[in-house]
Amino acid sequence: MLISAICLISGVFAAALMLKSEEKQLIYEEYDELKRFSAQVNSQFSSYLELKSSLAEQANSVVAKHLLYSSEDFSGAPANIEKRGDNLASTARNGLSAALYTDGNDSQAMQKLFSESELLWNILAPPLLQDFFNFYLSTKDGFVRVAPPNALLAKDPRLVNNQLHNLPILHADQNPTREAVWSGAYFDRVWNKWVISILVPLYLDDTYIGLTGSDIELETLLEKLPRSDQQQNFIVFDKQGRLLAAPGLLQTTAITGKLQDYTELPEGLSKIVQAALFTKLPNIQDEFKHRDKWHIMHVTHIANLDWYIGIYKKRASAISAIEELKVKFFGLFILYAIFVALLLHQVLYQLVLKRINALVKAVKGFGRGQWDMPTLPSTDDEIGQLNASFNDMSVEIRQLVNGLNQRITEKEIAEKAANRLSKAVAFSGTGVVLTNEHFQIEYVNPKMQEMTGYDELHFIGSPLLSIISKDMAILIDDIDIDLRSRNYWRGDTMLAGNREAPIWVSLSVSPIREEGGAISSYVASAQDISFVKESQRKMEELAYFDTLTGLANRTFFRMQLRKSMALAERGHYAFALFYFDLDEFKRINDTLGHDAGDRLLLEVATRLKKRLRAEDTIARLGGDEFAVLLSGINEREKAMDVANIIQKTLSQPIKLGNNEVIVSASIGITMAPFDSQEEEQLLKHADLAMYQAKAKGRNTYHFYSQDLDAAANERLYIENELRTAIKMKQFTLYYQPQVNSETTEVVGYEALIRWFHPIEGAIPPSKFIPIAEATGLIVELGAWVLEEACHFSRRLKTAGKIGNVSINLSARQFKDAQLIKTLSDIIEKTKIEPTQLHLELTESMLMGDVEAAIAQLKHIKSLGVSLSIDDFGTGYSSLSYIKRFPVDILKIDRSFVKDIPEDPNDMEITAAIIAMAQKLNLQVIAEGVETEAQMAFLAKNNCYIVQGYYYSPPLCEADIFKFVPTI
Repeated sequence: MLISAICLISGVFAAALMLKSEEKQLIYEEYDELKRFSAQVNSQFSSYLELKSSLAEQANSVVAKHLLYSSEDFSGAPANIEKRGDNLASTARNGLSAALYTDGNDSQAMQKLFSESELLWNILAPPLLQDFFNFYLSTKDGFVRVAPPNALLAKDPRLVNNQLHNLPILHADQNPTREAVWSGAYFDRVWNKWVISILVPLYLDDTYIGLTGSDIELETLLEKLPRSDQQQNFIVFDKQGRLLAAPGLLQTTAITGKLQDYTELPEGLSKIVQAALFTKLPNIQDEFKHRDKWHIMHVTHIANLDWYIGIYKKRASAISAIEELKVKFFGLFILYAIFVALLLHQVLYQLVLKRINALVKAVKGFGRGQWDMPTLPSTDDEIGQLNASFNDMSVEIRQLVNGLNQRITEKEIAEKAANRLSKAVAFSGTGVVLTNEHFQIEYVNPKMQEMTGYDELHFIGSPLLSIISKDMAILIDDIDIDLRSRNYWRGDTMLAGNREAPIWVSLSVSPIREEGGAISSYVASAQDISFVKESQRKMEELAYFDTLTGLANRTFFRMQLRKSMALAERGHYAFALFYFDLDEFKRINDTLGHDAGDRLLLEVATRLKKRLRAEDTIARLGGDEFAVLLSGINEREKAMDVANIIQKTLSQPIKLGNNEVIVSASIGITMAPFDSQEEEQLLKHADLAMYQAKAKGRNTYHFYSQDLDAAANERLYIENELRTAIKMKQFTLYYQPQVNSETTEVVGYEALIRWFHPIEGAIPPSKFIPIAEATGLIVELGAWVLEEACHFSRRLKTAGKIGNVSINLSARQFKDAQLIKTLSDIIEKTKIEPTQLHLELTESMLMGDVEAAIAQLKHIKSLGVSLSIDDFGTGYSSLSYIKRFPVDILKIDRSFVKDIPEDPNDMEITAAIIAMAQKLNLQVIAEGVETEAQMAFLAKNNCYIVQGYYYSPPLCEADIFKFVPTI
């Protein structure tokens, strides 16, 4: 079927492609198509004629062999002999044939021929009459045998008068090869049909003695030609010009016994026929007009019959003919595929399937207890070898069955003893499991099924350790190692079951050994201790779990951490430690109350328990600090996935009464045992990673690295040195001028702190300012900066220069309750004009508690001090708040200025800030100005006060006094 399908598909595709291309060129290939089709028809028709000739010759050979060359003696004469005038006519007993011979030839040899021909005709006539409607033998000495008998009974002169032997084509001079010859078409008066005969000469010792003949109806032959239709038609005529068939043109083969002449055809067509008859060419093609439509025609010669067949078609039907051709092609390939499938079926059946069926039948009979099966034939091929193997196997099985019957009796005795033991196990109050030597379960007693809630089918074939709950995954590996190394294990564990309550059991696994000491199976017994474990659990809850959230507390977390570290030290376990707290939790707790804070913590705990695995340890260490132990995590990518899940889980809004809040978490991650194999060190690493996550902007995670240790050590070093530096006054102030670009006059200075360490040298502010902020030292350091900058301003004024000085105020200073008093004392101490002191604050510093910030700004403003917003545009930039803040100056951040004029977006933002400040009556100062193009753009947009390297970098006080005259 597969080969047939491949042939069919390939043929269909080939035919489709060919027919597609033929559609374009068919009109130019009409004659070639007709010629090809005529040759095909000629070939097929000739093959059919040769087949008939071959059949007639074979029948002739059989007659010659059995009648002329037979040496058998014959005694007796045929029955049912009837005298009719000068001849003797007789029909066969079964009426299949009739014979005739003259009275003068009534010899013993003729009677023998008469009798033997009757027997032979009884055999030959039935199959031959399916292909011919007459089959006869005629000898020169007057004997005739014909089937069916009608021709003799009706006195057909061709047979009765021996007219056929006068044909020259039967004799050796014109037919030296003694082949079958075809007669011309003639009208049979007996049957009233047009007939063609196949005559085969008979020779005895090279002497012509007669012939055999086979008659075929002309109509039967013509049926082998293609049928005419509306698109294509044909005519058939013999060498005399008689029309044997002309469908659609004339009525030719009628029962009147007369054939029409070609001259009765349409004029153009008759000329083509005439040309074929006179030129004697094997192929002629031309065109003619009939019924006002032009036709093209191809005439080919059929050599066997000396006929001509002309096939013609309408010129306009060329394109439509391609559709019929498609159907023929596709049908041909389908028939081919069917033929291949049938052929393969027969071949496979005879060579393989028939023999396999015999083997299957023998196997089935053997399976039903039919031991005396016949021996299957064995040959050298695979099936024969299989038969031989089956024969050998059947002998062995018969021997085994005899021995098996003997053992059955012994087994019945053993089964009775085993049955008693089985019942004892089945009714035991302890769960029992039996396995094979590979720990695959083969039996569980009803108690085990009752304890777990699973039926027997759930256990059979499963590994022994599958009865242990997945919650005990850490323990399963240890049990497996003990069983494979010591073949024994005993301890408490939890069974896997479909019941809500956990099933704690005291489990014991022991081997069962055979007489030789080999282990054949294992038995596991489980005693239910759930009540004991539940009591222990309740006690542990009080000792090890947080009462608010139900999560593990710090004690239990440290205990689990120690266990995990111990497993990790054994080299086959890894885990990740997450350490995080909630961003902005203090603000929510302070604004909404502690009850809302507790509900928030409870909701966070609930979400964590839902999203994380049961084997992971989630702990609340205190306040809003949480820790998670993720078991089995040995890749950073997996830890990153869990961190993203936690952040996504916590980022969903939480409803607290009438308020809806959103929290986030800054997560520190460390991997064990890769980062450390010590408990305290691992906790420290997680804490460092968490603070780094907060430093990155919160709501993110960060993995521990050795750089964090270095950074922590450096931070600790700077913190310690910072305290010393404040006492030893290792700091100094640098001042960067603020210049009016219209007048090139210095209008003020920004004070910038610098630290020159006696050993490390210059330490940048980006390193020590955040540490001072975090430790609170910034308040003390900031007070020194304020006082020193005010003294500088006073010295400038004394020297007759502008004394405006700007000082950056940290968030810690701004929120300091003593800030107003400190400012007031410094102003009074340094005798500075308050209007010459400008305090710079960042947007983010003011946006936490807006109302408190506004109140603090107003207190500062009441001292006469000017206020400016530094780094404007990089923070919230909320216009609704800007207009409420009592500020005097906006400073455009250097990040917007540095890419002018290359970045159009920065230019638009800067221009918008300047325009907004002017509308709000605020002074504008641009930071980070370095190029002429930047200066030109700012001046064009009415911003003239600039600060940057275009005029000067930050300078020490001595250089400031040199700088002013040279600007």
